[in-house]
Amino acid sequence: MNLRQMTAWGQSHPSGKKAAEIPNAERWLTLLAEGAALNVPEIDEESYKAFRANVSSLALQLPDRLPDNDKLDLLRRILAEFEAYRESSETALRERLSGWRGVVKALFRDLLASLADEVKSPVAKALEQEIARLTTAAEIEKWSEDLAQFLHPPDAQGQALGLASLKTADRSTANDNAAGLRGGGAAVEYVRKIMEQGGNGYIALFRLSCLDVINQRFGPEAVQDCLMAVSAFLTSSLRNEDAIYHWSGSSLLTILQPRASEQILTAELNRIVSQNRESNIIVEGRSMMLRTPLSFELTPINRLRTAEDLYRLSTQQGALL
Repeated sequence: MNLRQMTAWGQSHPSGKKAAEIPNAERWLTLLAEGAALNVPEIDEESYKAFRANVSSLALQLPDRLPDNDKLDLLRRILAEFEAYRESSETALRERLSGWRGVVKALFRDLLASLADEVKSPVAKALEQEIARLTTAAEIEKWSEDLAQFLHPPDAQGQALGLASLKTADRSTANDNAAGLRGGGAAVEYVRKIMEQGGNGYIALFRLSCLDVINQRFGPEAVQDCLMAVSAFLTSSLRNEDAIYHWSGSSLLTILQPRASEQILTAELNRIVSQNRESNIIVEGRSMMLRTPLSFELTPINRLRTAEDLYRLSTQQGALL
């Protein structure tokens, strides 16, 4: 069936009212092709321009006095242009989606690196894994809400989502925290002074594990008691010239004077951690013994470029980024 026959067949098989005659079927096909191309979404500017130009060039050839087979070949070529553009657009969208996911994942990891032990939280891991599966607007909105709840627990005492305390490094210099120690800002100033004087030493970041569990079972006051107990234990175990600071809701930072070697200091700190015992805390008016597991990460001060590098202590690599 040629193009004229197709038109005649359509006119002889009207739907409802009698169909109007189509004096120039090829011209209508030209308009149809160009109109369809006009309404295709522009995903990539360069490929879209090439697509529109190719379709327009082919469509303009349809009204020419060509054999029907040549006109059908033109139609097939026009359809092929639509298919090629669809494939290139889908590829571009996949690449963009993958790129944005990569950016979000990198930013999320950098954010987690400032949140002390919360980087190891099951909620944080679940949020990171979910990034690779985000596709629809509804999924992205739900993930954003979960992230907001993770970063800003609705409970003022941090009990939401089982988090003990979501805080970045304590930049305060005051001793108004649960551990009764000066904040991380004072540690940065002390390290700055050491570096300006050409001194040396080490930084040990002590992490308190299981505080999220303690918070869930016994509440924030029990977490504060654990921080105070560990603070007192480390203060009594370290040398008098060593300094200890409150770093976050689940970590304490110590600035240690030089030792004979890093290996000797590591052995000393391992011995201190192994001597950590259960502490007596008060839960709802009754005494209870709890042991807060400790771990530490050691960094020589001469590895720092500036004192502010303390704020970049990595919870993933056990060293400065």
